[in-house]
Amino acid sequence: MPIAKRRLLVFLLMLLTACFGGPKGNTAVTLEPKKEGPGLAVDPSRGEPPRVAMTDDADSPVPVFANDAQEGERTALVTIVEFSDLECPFCSRAANTLEALRESFGHDEVRIVWKNYPLDFHAHARALAEAGAGVNELMGPQAFFRYQRAVFEAQSRMQAQGGFNDDSPRRLAEAVGADGRVIEDGLRDRRWAPRVERDIELGRKIGVSGTPAFYINGVSLGGAQPLEKFKAVVTEELAKAKALVAAGTARDRVYVAASKASFKAPRDDDDDEPVDTATYKVPVDGSPARGPKTALVTLVEFSDFECPFCKRIEGTLQQLRTIYGDKLRIVWKDMPLPFHKRALPAALAAREARAQKGDAGFWDMHDRLFDAQPKLEDPDLLAAAKAAGLDEAKMKRALAQGTHKKAVFADEDAGDDVDAAGTPHFFVNGRRLMGAQPLDKFRELIDVELKKAEALVATGISPEAVYTELQKTAVLKTKPVEHKAVALDPKAYSRGPKTAKVTIVQFSDFQCPFCKRAEPTMDELLKAYPKDVRIEWRNLPLSFHQDAELAAEAALEAGAQKGSAGFFKMHGLIFDGHGRPDGLKRPALEGYAKSMGLDMGKFGRALDGHVHLASIKADQATAQAAGISGTPGFVVNGTFISGAQAFRKFRRVIDAELAKK
Repeated sequence: MPIAKRRLLVFLLMLLTACFGGPKGNTAVTLEPKKEGPGLAVDPSRGEPPRVAMTDDADSPVPVFANDAQEGERTALVTIVEFSDLECPFCSRAANTLEALRESFGHDEVRIVWKNYPLDFHAHARALAEAGAGVNELMGPQAFFRYQRAVFEAQSRMQAQGGFNDDSPRRLAEAVGADGRVIEDGLRDRRWAPRVERDIELGRKIGVSGTPAFYINGVSLGGAQPLEKFKAVVTEELAKAKALVAAGTARDRVYVAASKASFKAPRDDDDDEPVDTATYKVPVDGSPARGPKTALVTLVEFSDFECPFCKRIEGTLQQLRTIYGDKLRIVWKDMPLPFHKRALPAALAAREARAQKGDAGFWDMHDRLFDAQPKLEDPDLLAAAKAAGLDEAKMKRALAQGTHKKAVFADEDAGDDVDAAGTPHFFVNGRRLMGAQPLDKFRELIDVELKKAEALVATGISPEAVYTELQKTAVLKTKPVEHKAVALDPKAYSRGPKTAKVTIVQFSDFQCPFCKRAEPTMDELLKAYPKDVRIEWRNLPLSFHQDAELAAEAALEAGAQKGSAGFFKMHGLIFDGHGRPDGLKRPALEGYAKSMGLDMGKFGRALDGHVHLASIKADQATAQAAGISGTPGFVVNGTFISGAQAFRKFRRVIDAELAKK
């Protein structure tokens, strides 16, 4: 089996979130977290602040060089080498997981080493990488990791402004104290390009094809996996490393010895890899389709108008239509990914085109939207509508009112039911095919399914009934719903009307990066359900987050002085300060309190006397009784949602609850 196919199958089984397609542009798919893989912090033991050693481990199969940016001791028993892209949203998510991981195991046990792997389709990733290499060279690894965090924090902010621009690398380097002129000169002269190229070549050599990619003492782990997955691998490697030390290996040679034992070089032939032979239940009724209902093969496409890989695959799909003619039907399903901010409006525009001109109108707008990518702002959508001969006033109204959201949401739910977590994602008569695959991959699967369909027709089943017949034995991938009993607390601070039909009890930690990530989703829910959703806050500071408890006390004191508005004002200030050095320390909390006009005498006495600690302990006891040990955790009218999930995960539960009323 060719290596490309082997990697695809491995990723189908293993990856939760990743940007695919290396600097040479391999088969690609844009992925997002699976149900079990959102950000989630759990409560382990506390460690000490990291120290950094700069020494070569060049004789490892995954070498670490003295000038690599790294956090932690060279004598750490576990080294995690990360191949990453500063413009990749999944790499940003993984950075928070790695931070929690090192805190879990103690900073002397785990070392993190950064390798640059900028992907071609991220326009500014290489310049950001070179600027980062410059920061590391000029100011050291601690400054580099401040730069890394600054870049990752800027991702969502810059996306709203059209993404990174040519000035971003210099400005972000300046933000951590680098001399902007030196950085700019270095970028112009490609001063740090060889450092980045070295990382890229190493990644290619050892089989990296997407970001983020990790090697844990040589063990490969791909994608922005959940914390528990990392912990499992690190725990296993830690045991092996301790055995090496017990056998006489010096601690500063453990990484080389362990990685030589564990690393597996990529192979060109892996026929023993399992193939997903399942047929999945994918409804097609009511969806836009190209091709007749009598087609023996139905190809369902979950796609996103802002996804570059979805655009790339359109030419292949057109070739398939030419090759198979009336034997192939292509059915569209919307799967706008949450970090593609214009994907949903584009989907709504295509749906409105269908409402006005049927499936022909949909596919015409579909083609125009992909041609326009990445220009998908409202004026661009309206221009496409005008060019397509649509009623512009109706289009404008549909975009403003979200007229067709329910249809898009139904597609998202259908995708979740079969674990179609990334785009593009295909099901050929129910058989999964993931990513912007080459033509031959599609033909291989279509030909197999075509023979099966022809055999069914030979038994007397009509061509238009073939897909329905295959779906009778199809499977879903949905997980059992988890319920938790948590009584509402009338004294808890909350947002949303008290008469809301749905209450979300939110267990959170002010120092948890995943809790911060969940906040925009909470805001979005309140905006989407202004009358029907109420969010009740509960404090669950984890023991390894040293500043979380005091931050919770500060927020509660703000609430005591200024009510719910005061609590949530302090709540916002604390999360805003989350990424800054000492942003949650006592002086910072006092600064927030002063900016709010709180009584500073009362504020100081409340923190000194731990006036609100009993309330925090009560929340922790409630969480423990319900079996909630990580943050963030949400109980939605009794249904438990774990981690920083996407909006649609909450929306589906909320809509089901509202339908009961």
